[in-house]
Amino acid sequence: MHIRIVCIGKIKDKYLQLGIAEFVKRIGPYAKLETVELDEERMPDNPSGADKARVLEREGERLLKQVKDGSELILLDVWGKNLSSEDLAAHFSQLALSGRSDLTFVIGGAFGVSPVIQKAAHLRLSFSRMTFTHQMVRLLLVEQIYRAFKIIRGEPYHW
Repeated sequence: MHIRIVCIGKIKDKYLQLGIAEFVKRIGPYAKLETVELDEERMPDNPSGADKARVLEREGERLLKQVKDGSELILLDVWGKNLSSEDLAAHFSQLALSGRSDLTFVIGGAFGVSPVIQKAAHLRLSFSRMTFTHQMVRLLLVEQIYRAFKIIRGEPYHW
């Protein structure tokens, strides 16, 4: 399976960088994972609704350019569907069984994502209704991807 994480912004905190790197390493035996970090669009101080919409539109265009044809687009969205770890593993398994082995996870910027991305997503996935930084969501995502592969293979995760 090939998994791509496309996101706005870079990981700035060292502890998050280390955590993400550890799970990316652990995912290696199960799937090829790559991350594409796109720069944040500049936002004026005290942005208007129109300013925010323009930023979302520009970021959305750049995000969509990174989604390969035929890839399963999964958008991380606070208003998306809540899945258990077992449900996510089952989703991965079902995709593999149907011949879909290319996944793209999209994480938007500080103001979310454009409606175009929301409509293009095959699955809108929420980790929680709580607000997390986009950097923390990346750590949670790679941990859940790793956990899903352990579940699929029937391998222990907690000892």
